[in-house]
Amino acid sequence: MTIYRYRPDVLEQLWAYGIQPTPATRPELVHEFVSDLYRFEIRRLRSRLVRCEIPKVGYADRVIELRRRYPLISLKPHQWLDGG
Repeated sequence: MTIYRYRPDVLEQLWAYGIQPTPATRPELVHEFVSDLYRFEIRRLRSRLVRCEIPKVGYADRVIELRRRYPLISLKPHQWLDGG
């Protein structure tokens, strides 16, 4: 069994999403999950715009803010590991 040592800063960000990988959890799997979570939130935001629940003015700012809440998806899974 492979043991994965996640960087402490990555674990801290993952915990903010409620994700707590074990040393046996592949980083690719966790990265995919975080990407899915981001896509879910961006689609939900878009749906709110389409249903006129939020104004079009400022929508781009909301998208940018959402993207800033998911900085881990810009890293490759191997970069989440100590020595990655």
